[in-house]
Amino acid sequence: MDFSQYGEASEEWRRLEATLPVPAELSAHELQRSTNETRVNTAREEMKQLSHQMVMQDWHIPTRDGSHVEARTYRSAAVSATEPLPIYIHFHGGGFFFGTLASEDATCSRIALTTHTAVLNVNYRHTPSFNYPTAWHDSEDALAWVAEHAGDFAGDPSRIVVGGVSAGAYLTAALMLTLHREQNPLRHRILGQVLMIPPLVHKEHSESYVKQLADPGLSSWIQLEYAPILPVSRIDFFNSMAFQGPTLADDWRANPGLVPAVDIAALPPATFGICGADPLRDEGLIFAKMLQQTGVPTNVHVFKGLPHGFRRFGDKLPHGSRAWDDVYHGGIKWALANPQPSAAFDVHVH
Repeated sequence: MDFSQYGEASEEWRRLEATLPVPAELSAHELQRSTNETRVNTAREEMKQLSHQMVMQDWHIPTRDGSHVEARTYRSAAVSATEPLPIYIHFHGGGFFFGTLASEDATCSRIALTTHTAVLNVNYRHTPSFNYPTAWHDSEDALAWVAEHAGDFAGDPSRIVVGGVSAGAYLTAALMLTLHREQNPLRHRILGQVLMIPPLVHKEHSESYVKQLADPGLSSWIQLEYAPILPVSRIDFFNSMAFQGPTLADDWRANPGLVPAVDIAALPPATFGICGADPLRDEGLIFAKMLQQTGVPTNVHVFKGLPHGFRRFGDKLPHGSRAWDDVYHGGIKWALANPQPSAAFDVHVH
């Protein structure tokens, strides 16, 4: 396999990148504070056009360690408050380090309005205060809570799609495998998963993916080592806080992309949104191909020449941002439409 053709920077990205300031050198604490503040402010501005269309409610989800995580639901105000809607469970991105409840308000509102779902935004716990497997357990506890409390926000607990961005996609992939491995009856309620720019395999285990490439030098880990937004050094930084030492290859929570093919045939349909100029590109595409080959319905998209997390730039990247929303929202609707397996591995390039 060779996916290197997707990596060359797009013209739209080149134009924007030339205008971006050099990032300031900040301590980890300041970086977290500053990034979260920026995300919340951006969402607040976007919500000026969206809030009047939404019904939002806050919740506290109990966790297995006696604590709780914040959550928020979003429904279109144009829909009857008693109409049961399919549920979309959202896990945000940010390397398990960034993200707040409010930072996701605009994203979740757009999803609710476009997909005709009740969206649950789960603010799982973050590093450095919490590390593996806390966030993973939080995602599992959130799903269990939804199964019991869907009626409280007029959600249909028999029609659930789960997904997220980056670290949130990581949690999603791991959650699907945990449900399958434990034969959890809730797995039958999951109609699909949406994996946007997913990390799936730790670097120390990446050789199992690299050897599937036509040339190891074409690996996205090598080609895009110094990629904008998420260079390999930033991935290492996030992982050093999330994990206390090396991960085990057979730990499906930590390395969902390494699950044997025999164990994935029963997974729910999967949409992938993968950035071409992202060190994580190859693992997403290889995992997607493995799912397709084992009979899992797949819906695979590549944003050619765009880096990890580009959607944060919104209208400054109009073509890319529209494509992102179309894939993300379309993936939820696709999952709800009972998709069937395909005979070929098709990649839709944007």
